[in-house]
Amino acid sequence: MHELSITEHLLEDCIREAQRQNARKIRVIRLCIGQLKGIVPDCIQIYLDMLSEGTIAEGARIEAEFLPVRVLCRDCGKEGRITPHHLECPHCGSLKLKLLSGREFYIKSMEVDIDGDQSTASGNGLE
Repeated sequence: MHELSITEHLLEDCIREAQRQNARKIRVIRLCIGQLKGIVPDCIQIYLDMLSEGTIAEGARIEAEFLPVRVLCRDCGKEGRITPHHLECPHCGSLKLKLLSGREFYIKSMEVDIDGDQSTASGNGLE
């Protein structure tokens, strides 16, 4: 259910940025989501469909890229990738890990129409 609040803020930010770029229509919103963030893109799409009615984002499509979980082992000092279901150092098996990435959530870019032409606008971070 936290996707509703996230989608409300996402929509506000996208509309604000699109208007700043003089866009007439938002076609695609590309998101980067850390694997530990617990965000379901399909839920964001459903809420976006409801919340965007009557706005320049109506009909916009969500595309999501999932970012890996990277850690630094406090025992062996090596960096590595882990999965949310296997939370130990991939090198030595230690559980003493420092999280380096995996909780991100930001707009990577948007595809918009500006005076009938499609263009890509870079987004800003949402964390």
